[in-house]
Amino acid sequence: MMNEVKEFQTILQVIVSRLVKMIANEMIISDKEALNNLYSSKLYEKLEQQETKVWHLSVPTLYNIYIEEIKTGKIVFPEEA
Repeated sequence: MMNEVKEFQTILQVIVSRLVKMIANEMIISDKEALNNLYSSKLYEKLEQQETKVWHLSVPTLYNIYIEEIKTGKIVFPEEA
């Protein structure tokens, strides 16, 4: 059980770092600002919950979900679209 939690935390760190890079590059903001924005998003709330399986999605897909949340205030996952 502990290994599973550690593995998930490691995967989450990799996903978050890649997603932050993409947000920063696409939106032309600093990594720190991108990280703060991501941490305060509904998407991040879902991402950090292992049981939601949101972390299975690709970084570009997560980025599109993030942008949609910024525009509409809603999260729409691909299977719901």
